[in-house]
Amino acid sequence: MSDLPVVVIGAGPQGLAAAAHLRERGLTPLVLEAGPVPAHAVSQWAHVRLFSGWNELVDPAAERLLAPTGWTAPAEGYPTGGEWISSYLAPLAAALGEQVRTGVRVTGVSRKGRDRLIDAGRDEQPFVVHVVTADGVEGKIDARAVIDASGTWTSPNPAGADGLPALGERAAAQAGAVTYLPPTPEEAAALAGGHAVVVGAGHSAMTAVIQLAAVAEAHPGTRVTWAVRRGGTGVSFGGGAADELPQRGALGLGAKAAVDNGLVDLVTGFRTDRITLSGGAAVLAGEDGRELAPADRVIVLTGFRPDLSFLGELRLELDATLQAPTRIAAEVDPNVHSCGDVRATGAADLAHPEKDLYLVGMKSYGRAPTFLAMTGYEQIRSVAAELAGDHEAAARVELVLPDTGVCGGSGAFDDPAASGGCCGVPGPQIVQLAAPTR
Repeated sequence: MSDLPVVVIGAGPQGLAAAAHLRERGLTPLVLEAGPVPAHAVSQWAHVRLFSGWNELVDPAAERLLAPTGWTAPAEGYPTGGEWISSYLAPLAAALGEQVRTGVRVTGVSRKGRDRLIDAGRDEQPFVVHVVTADGVEGKIDARAVIDASGTWTSPNPAGADGLPALGERAAAQAGAVTYLPPTPEEAAALAGGHAVVVGAGHSAMTAVIQLAAVAEAHPGTRVTWAVRRGGTGVSFGGGAADELPQRGALGLGAKAAVDNGLVDLVTGFRTDRITLSGGAAVLAGEDGRELAPADRVIVLTGFRPDLSFLGELRLELDATLQAPTRIAAEVDPNVHSCGDVRATGAADLAHPEKDLYLVGMKSYGRAPTFLAMTGYEQIRSVAAELAGDHEAAARVELVLPDTGVCGGSGAFDDPAASGGCCGVPGPQIVQLAAPTR
């Protein structure tokens, strides 16, 4: 199988970096992207500013690949998704050339001539990757290994508190009253004088809350409601000043300032049961019978989940809770996560019973919310080394992840007085609301 390519699913930041590492190792990558352009998922939140700086967003092997082209790495700052594409991801895809194919959706992966049940000679058979192009043509590609870097962007979690869409949620989304994307500046401005509801407690939700709070400040009469499922508020504000990524910590501080200043109404312990449409507005009802005021737009930012449907014929070893590889699940589980306990992961942590199959990037974290680009780059460095037979380099850890500043997990789920707050954190500070970051 040495003449076959390593198929990389997804041409996002991790997939493109994987191709750079594989080329540097003398292996042939073939990156398959379902979207019409590389980094298509990133383009859908191009207006959002990242909380990671440029030094954390450029993969070292990709930088080495780009250097002969005259490309220069951006020196400092926190780019938007669009700037990440134009200044780095698009040039990287161009440098990889025909090894990146767009408009090609992976519909299934298996072993050639072997379904999931067959043991005999399984590891000696190449993978077979079933694909369909944008114009509907089906095909198969043989591969020596498969790296799934498809992410989770296309599988957002619903508003429903039980992990399933709330009653009426699908109809409200089809009507345009519910969205699963962070609002663009134009969309946020269009809500001036109206009522917006943000559902979720993570960094994307905090970004939207800060953005909408700025609209409410500039346009009195604008209402913003922030609905979170947990009874305590500490989880909503993150690690604050204790976060070793300052811009990530600033999100929590900015969101808390928006609440404290009366620009945002924080509703805790709200678990959405039903969404009904009333005159074009959406009304959210909780499991406890509470109802929120009719909203012009409900912005559901409750995280993501991995799409495992096209891997059904492969032998995966996934954690029952997170749907992440079992060896890393305890590291990223938000129920138990605490300061300093997240470590970088490599090929050994990401391996499955299916030899030479790896889930990397955001998808490797399953439903956990704490993934960073630099985490994926370290994963890919290790996986590429393992596939090339450099087991020593694959086992080496070359990254120490920054603390989130959140201690003792995310707090008790039902206790209104509980907080998943931080250990020894200075009190929250008021921060400028006009520059939302992610």
